[in-house]
Amino acid sequence: MTHIYNFSAGPAVLPREVLEQARDELVDWHASGMSVMEMSHRGKEFTQIAAEAEADLRELMAIPANYKVLFLQGGAHSQFSMVPMNLLRANKTVADYINTGIWSQKAIDEARRYCTVNVAASSADRQFTYAPPSSQWQLSHDAAYVHFTSNETIGGVEIFETPDTGDVPLVCDMSSHILSRPVDVSKYGVIYAGAQKNIGPAGLTIVIVRDDLIGETIAGTPTMFDYKIHVDNGSMYNTPPTYAIYIAGLVFKLLKAKGGLAAMEVSNIAKSSLLYDYLDSSAFYNSPIAIENRSRMNVPFTLKDAALDDTFLKQAQEHGLLQLKGHKLVGGMRASIYNAMPIEGVQALIAFMHEFERKYA
Repeated sequence: MTHIYNFSAGPAVLPREVLEQARDELVDWHASGMSVMEMSHRGKEFTQIAAEAEADLRELMAIPANYKVLFLQGGAHSQFSMVPMNLLRANKTVADYINTGIWSQKAIDEARRYCTVNVAASSADRQFTYAPPSSQWQLSHDAAYVHFTSNETIGGVEIFETPDTGDVPLVCDMSSHILSRPVDVSKYGVIYAGAQKNIGPAGLTIVIVRDDLIGETIAGTPTMFDYKIHVDNGSMYNTPPTYAIYIAGLVFKLLKAKGGLAAMEVSNIAKSSLLYDYLDSSAFYNSPIAIENRSRMNVPFTLKDAALDDTFLKQAQEHGLLQLKGHKLVGGMRASIYNAMPIEGVQALIAFMHEFERKYA
């Protein structure tokens, strides 16, 4: 059977070591007589799993003690609402947002239901193929917070700097690059991320929130959207996505064993550089993203002749290279090469692309 490499943007490839361990523990976790899927979320077995997952994540990201870690549901979409509901305080009615693509725009659209949004910078002028540097952001003088998306999964734009917003809380959607490189958590008020790209299965959302931003919500905030409720109940106010938390915990342990986030960054630079170098060397393929903002996680590219797209995808699948079709809103191709994608997968993709170019150029 042809070796399969899954380039899906999410739900995405998981480490084989994690899948094999989960397989071995599926029916009977640590001689408990139960699968993790059967456990009470309040039982000693699962509370141990959750506690270890949080501790390992704190270690991996060097999360300061004055930040809470929440394991929630609802995806990043729910955070588009939860952020303004929890951070619009002291009668503040304005929030600053940076628009670098589709996910930024979704966050902006949702925030407008609760406050006035100042779009402090946008890359719409160049079809979201770059990110405006923070030195060009036109921030409000009285914003409740500043929100940006550090990696646009669909567009393939990544922001590598940590903007300085002074005393105004910095909020970041890190869904598609979290755990791919070290991040100074202390520079942020809130970090949130859907798990289904670099952490684990769909259904889990990680929220890292600073203590002083907890406990004051706008009128009418649903109980499930109040950070304090989840903090006070240890992410167990309702039944959490237990199996997704378990898998995430296995991923955290594996990343620690592999050298942590610094090692992940080295690996991700090597993989992405390999692919971008090939794209840049070819007149048959094109990378549309500004070099300084090229995502290490999501690499969009186009063929010189779009009429060949379907042929490319069909033959790629025959070679075991799956889920390379670009998002319907931007077209072309997209290779998502998260932590769990081995460099051999990128090498196999490049070898196929080279042969395809030789045949059709």
